[in-house]
Amino acid sequence: MLGKTYLTKQASLLLEFARTTSDSDLSAKLISKAADLKSQADPLPDKDQGPKAPDVAPDARPGRQSGR
Repeated sequence: MLGKTYLTKQASLLLEFARTTSDSDLSAKLISKAADLKSQADPLPDKDQGPKAPDVAPDARPGRQSGR
C-alpha cells in the first residue's frame, strides 16, 4: 500500500511536468494521472498524526487509594 505522502508528491511532480511540456496531449495525460493519484491519496489517513495521549483513569488522583 502506498502512503498518502508518496501519492501526493507523485501527483505534484506530474503537475510540474505537465506545466513544463509543450506537448498538449502529454500535458493532458499527466494532469489526468495526477488527478488519479490525488483521488487515491485523499481517503488515506496522514501517516504521522502525532503522539496519542495516554489513557488516564478518571478517578486516579494522587493520595487516594483505588479499588477500596
